Amino acid sequence: MSKLRIMASRHSAFYSPLISTIAGGFLKEEGFEGVYSVAGGTPLPQLINDGEIDVAQSAVGGSWGPMEKGEKPPTVHFAQINTRDGFLIASRKPDPDFTWDKLTTGKFMFVHGGQPQAMLAYGLHKKGVDINDLDPIDAGGTEDMMSGFRSGQGDFFHEQGPYPQQLEHEGHAQVVASVGEAVGPVAFSSLTASWDWVKTPEAARFTRAYRKSREWVNTAPPAEVAEAEKDFFPEYSLEALTKTLEYYQGLGCWDGDIAIPQNLYEAALDVFEHSKLITKRYPMDQVVVAPPDA
Repeated sequence: MSKLRIMASRHSAFYSPLISTIAGGFLKEEGFEGVYSVAGGTPLPQLINDGEIDVAQSAVGGSWGPMEKGEKPPTVHFAQINTRDGFLIASRKPDPDFTWDKLTTGKFMFVHGGQPQAMLAYGLHKKGVDINDLDPIDAGGTEDMMSGFRSGQGDFFHEQGPYPQQLEHEGHAQVVASVGEAVGPVAFSSLTASWDWVKTPEAARFTRAYRKSREWVNTAPPAEVAEAEKDFFPEYSLEALTKTLEYYQGLGCWDGDIAIPQNLYEAALDVFEHSKLITKRYPMDQVVVAPPDA
């Protein structure tokens, strides 16, 4: 059985369609042993093109940085993971009457930089709030954010599931809002690989497994998916993981085909333009190809 090396840029239940290619046994059905890891300091495109990994979880927006420098994207995107932003907002105090303007009334611990901040800024904008009016806390990575919020830092918390759900499970916070609901449908995250690899039989086999995994994650009982994935989240409660999966199914993150659609690609361009992360709208055919099993 050949190994297929998968790397996530962020570790989250939001990326369950990719995680469950392994946890749900779909890669094994295609003759692969899946090897999962989370990105460190080395850029994902470098690892892909150096042959260190085969497939990575990324986003179409990740290609626009090199294009801003006049370079060809180093990798290509071939399948959609999520069609919504998966970041949630939790409040330290229960607030059944939460409105987005309340985020300006306390300290807000949110994920800084890149797409997460751009999506948050766009969601805030659509809710009538300027991100520059926030009182921000940049606590670093996810584990540092979790530790900081548990110790009393911040009034509001912004992360992907199951992290806000875990804080809720522990009694530290309550989930009150969704950036995905505010932003709406968008090409949020996708699968990327080298331009050469997507033309191989291995890419088609992987994509068949991925297609089955995404459909299963989207339609199976959340508790069943959580049970399969629990070893990927050993420090988090099964209840929090189940609630996360149930939430993402309800939000519609994994609805539709795995092909990256033009309208969602354009929506992602809107988000990046709003935060001035790009200076032009890059054609989709320079960034995206059809799924290799199509």
